[in-house]
Amino acid sequence: MSDRTMRSLSVDQLQIAPSILAADFRCLGDSVTAIAKGGADVIHIDIMDGHFVPNLSMGPAIVKAIRPLTSLPFDVHLMLSSPSRYVAAFVDAGADHITIHVESEGDLAATLREIHDAGCTAGITLRPGTPAISLAPYLPLVEMVLVMTVEPGFGGQSFMAAQLAKVREIKAMIQAVGRPIHLEVDGGIGAGNAGSVIAAGANVLVAGSSVYNAKGGAAAGISAIRAAVKS
Repeated sequence: MSDRTMRSLSVDQLQIAPSILAADFRCLGDSVTAIAKGGADVIHIDIMDGHFVPNLSMGPAIVKAIRPLTSLPFDVHLMLSSPSRYVAAFVDAGADHITIHVESEGDLAATLREIHDAGCTAGITLRPGTPAISLAPYLPLVEMVLVMTVEPGFGGQSFMAAQLAKVREIKAMIQAVGRPIHLEVDGGIGAGNAGSVIAAGANVLVAGSSVYNAKGGAAAGISAIRAAVKS
């Protein structure tokens, strides 16, 4: 079986991961196909439980339904109070990578091992108000760190530029670990700030509204982000 995990993607190259939270759910399949054909490298899927964050989103059934539509990696972000309860369900549904929050309940190291044992790559993330040092114990256990540049729970929020300092700090922590770890940033990302985010050390950009609401469609939104990073 081919590797669709985050290990299959270079940490030294830009990876664009459109978030389907911003898609038109009336035609979700078409929305997924549009970003797959439009130049996405990864499909980002936000899972919310209405408890860890004040919103509900999709569950394993949605992930399973869209899995046959693309061979791109599914990057599943679990905004859940108890992520270990749902790892198996999302793996079975087709997840290739699963990220959990450092603020979540339970034995997080054990949950990361469970994700690996299931054949997926694992990630760790944190809220904007959580200090970067909280991730230190988990860096040897993950293939990706996600920095939230909005408060998790809702799409369409404005980018928190103050979080760029945290991106730089975490990049330095990753370099100290000496392992190939992707640094992903999610929240208000678009052509206007993509360059500064990459300059701070990120290589994976999650973009929702800026892709799906782009004039000219999703492919144009993805192209605009790539062009902004190159300029």
